[in-house]
Amino acid sequence: MIRKGTFKISGMSCAACAARIEKGLNKVDGISKAAINLAVEKATVDYDDSIIDAGAVEEAVKKLGYKAELEKTGTSGRVELKIKGMTCAACTARIEKVLGKLEGIEKVSVNLATEKAVVEYDPSKVRVSDMVRKVEVLGYGAQRAEEITRDREKEQREKEIKRLRIELFISAILSSPLIMAMLLTLVNIDIAFLHNGYFQLAAATPVQFGIGFRFYRNAYHALRAGSANMDVLIAMGTSAAYFFSLYNVFFQPVTEGMMMKDLYFEAAAVIITLILLGKYLEAVAKGKTSEAIKKLMGLQAKTARVIRGGMEEDIPIDEVMEGDIIVVKPGEKIPVDGRIIEGLSSVDESMLTGESLPVEKKTVDTVIGATINKYGAFKFQATKIGKDTVLAQIIKMVEDAQGTKAPIQKIADRVSGIFVPVVIGIAAITFITWFLGYNGTQTTMAVISAVSVLVIACPCALGLATPTAIMVGTGKGAENGILIKGGEHLETAYKINAVVLDKTGTITKGKPEVTDVEVMGQMDSANILRLAAIAERKSEHPLGAAIYERGIMEYGSLPEPESFEAIPGKGITSVVGSDTIYIGTRKLITGLGMDMGKADTAASRLEDEGKTAMLMAVNGTVEAVIAVADTVKESSQKAVEELKAMGIEVFMLTGDNRRTAQAIAKQVGIENVLAEVLPENKAEEVEELKRSGKVVAMVGDGINDAPALAIADIGMAIGTGTDVAIETADITLMSGDLRAIPAAIRLSRKTMNKIKQNLFWAFIYNIIGIPFAALGILNPIIAGGAMAFSSVSVVTNSLSLKRFKPYGR
Repeated sequence: MIRKGTFKISGMSCAACAARIEKGLNKVDGISKAAINLAVEKATVDYDDSIIDAGAVEEAVKKLGYKAELEKTGTSGRVELKIKGMTCAACTARIEKVLGKLEGIEKVSVNLATEKAVVEYDPSKVRVSDMVRKVEVLGYGAQRAEEITRDREKEQREKEIKRLRIELFISAILSSPLIMAMLLTLVNIDIAFLHNGYFQLAAATPVQFGIGFRFYRNAYHALRAGSANMDVLIAMGTSAAYFFSLYNVFFQPVTEGMMMKDLYFEAAAVIITLILLGKYLEAVAKGKTSEAIKKLMGLQAKTARVIRGGMEEDIPIDEVMEGDIIVVKPGEKIPVDGRIIEGLSSVDESMLTGESLPVEKKTVDTVIGATINKYGAFKFQATKIGKDTVLAQIIKMVEDAQGTKAPIQKIADRVSGIFVPVVIGIAAITFITWFLGYNGTQTTMAVISAVSVLVIACPCALGLATPTAIMVGTGKGAENGILIKGGEHLETAYKINAVVLDKTGTITKGKPEVTDVEVMGQMDSANILRLAAIAERKSEHPLGAAIYERGIMEYGSLPEPESFEAIPGKGITSVVGSDTIYIGTRKLITGLGMDMGKADTAASRLEDEGKTAMLMAVNGTVEAVIAVADTVKESSQKAVEELKAMGIEVFMLTGDNRRTAQAIAKQVGIENVLAEVLPENKAEEVEELKRSGKVVAMVGDGINDAPALAIADIGMAIGTGTDVAIETADITLMSGDLRAIPAAIRLSRKTMNKIKQNLFWAFIYNIIGIPFAALGILNPIIAGGAMAFSSVSVVTNSLSLKRFKPYGR
């Protein structure tokens, strides 16, 4: 079937980009027509969905050095469903499989840890209500996640934990006399009522069919849907032990010297109790994996002090409107995003960037909601409210990331799909082998060994191994100003062995500053700077603006020059008082017939250091050489050292001439310099590194470097925190501190280690436990305890990530 898809394209800068994408897409098998609109940055593609899907179209655009995203038709193309009743990885696999078969469903991802399903779909072909009904037919509960408020979600989780606690308490009380009877039997002590079969039957039955009803119910729904899960194993195992004991209560003869009949009520009851204990601990631990989200949500101010009708008024944060003038006093949280219109202050932005030092703010500067005003009072105009604020976007991004799967999860998913049927098969073989091997004389051993096989199997641990680690890892990143878009990026980042750093705005501050004022004549440096700043006051050139800003820093305010004229390509001339001033290139000065003197040598030396040297002449005499440079960030050298220590090659990518580039690279310790690279060729340089076998991270500002960011294995936007950066990058580093790059890679490596540990333990429980159980070495109670605590150990191991410090401090 031919589909027409509209894709949003990021990274195009000219008609050549559009032509390249159009030409490239039209060569792809399955695409019958592709048309690119540069003005609206969109591609309209006709493609045969039997040959190629939307994801493959997006990948084709990515290979060309750009980023593409399918625009969904209808009012929505993505929905989050809150799923109730899942118990293990088999449940998630079944829901994914059934939903994926609905017409119009493009992608389904079910997360056991968050109990959510993320579905991408075509609203013209399928409705959310259809999905909900399909999930409910499987025996689970489903509801739009946005229909559940955060408070309600918390309330539901607490309600579930409370119910588990009560059931666990009742189950433990009823199971206690049964386990006591078993222990007394081992030491040959007979207490009549404890060893009485009817008493044990009375104690075990409420546990088996009352407390344990949840397992029967879930097993029924799973089997009715043509699948099997952990509940099926528990129901089968405990039922086998219970009904075998029930048979013996009524039909097994009592021989002489026999303390009691072969009863295993305690095995069934204690297995259910232990699994409930595991479920309870797991529910508590899973609540902790989302603490990062709760912490971010708790950062938001509850009220705002707005000016309405000329009066200050405190109102709830939800009632703030775009354009409102808001007053913030020292020590208060800034309620929403905006721009300062009056006042000065220092703002603690550590919640956003992880940087502990306050940031100076003045008129026209941007402030971010949930950051803390430290010292001064100011007024600002609200520019973004509600879901549009940076904090809201961060929360949404972290939530989305926590709902994604890392590619490594596919291993567990494949195993989970066949796990339960295989275990049931092993249990059946175990029973038959024991029974037939001893000519029917080892019926008890056959039943107990089969029960042990059924209850030691741990599909739940497999389902939790990856998502819990991703939830904690992405949350930990958010706390440290490292926003990771999804599990796949977290997994790719740990493999990085080459980092490409854009120069301007990444290694450097991205803003020219005056670095040197070298006196060539009779005037002192203070007077030179003052005259130069006045002369450049009306300049629109970045270099002139840098001189003027330095003058403002030194002198506070400066008068207007009497006259000002820009000389294109050479510099400026200005009259300040009785002085005629020229500032500009050598050509400007020599063209006026002035003697360069030693200024030429000084200018050359400064240029060798990667600076832009400007000559200043006053009344026909060269008085100074002023150097302006985009200065290196304080953190750049340390970050490069850290990356090298981690075994990562560092490259610098810039459009600057090689001499300037080498000077900057030398300051920070980078040997690999890619200089004089045009913006449109940056992606090709990154692609070349990838072809050489490197796993490449491209670090830029998330806007100008979009093609290179898109084509890299991992695109990192640094020091921006803007909407565009959050959208374009795989990982957004909210601070301008380059040490966030090694911190992000360290976090990725640590998280992947946790995932591998989790998967190892999840598999090892089964690989070792099932054979031991089949050989009759494991008691069913021990097997049940191992099964219950396998998932708890996996979640606990993931939670240990919370203690990890990405910056090593």
